[in-house]
Amino acid sequence: MDIFLIMAEERIRQSIQNGDFENLPGKGKPLKLDDLSGVPEDLRMGYKILKNAGMVPEEVQLKKDMLKLEDLLACCIDEQERTSLQSKLTEKELRFNQLMEKRKMRSTGAFGMYRERLLRKFR
Repeated sequence: MDIFLIMAEERIRQSIQNGDFENLPGKGKPLKLDDLSGVPEDLRMGYKILKNAGMVPEEVQLKKDMLKLEDLLACCIDEQERTSLQSKLTEKELRFNQLMEKRKMRSTGAFGMYRERLLRKFR
């Protein structure tokens, strides 16, 4: 066994005996797990780290911005403002589509095939 794993296990056992885990907030309540089923497995840890740091992935922010722009367009009556909003929405949509295409290529292109071969080799 790894020495660090042994040390960590020992520290946890000592903390349990000392009662350090008795008055933790949320004790006895179910964990609130994030639903990351829509995120590719290789990106989940990165998304989790970004979320814990208060950051949002670019595609998520783009989706939020697109929804906001669509709402503004629905109630906009000024034609000049409408044109400006539509231009911004188109830019966001193009960027979003670029990101999605890049992700798709990464999982299905040459990298994806190579990745699949590596995974099969190590299984």
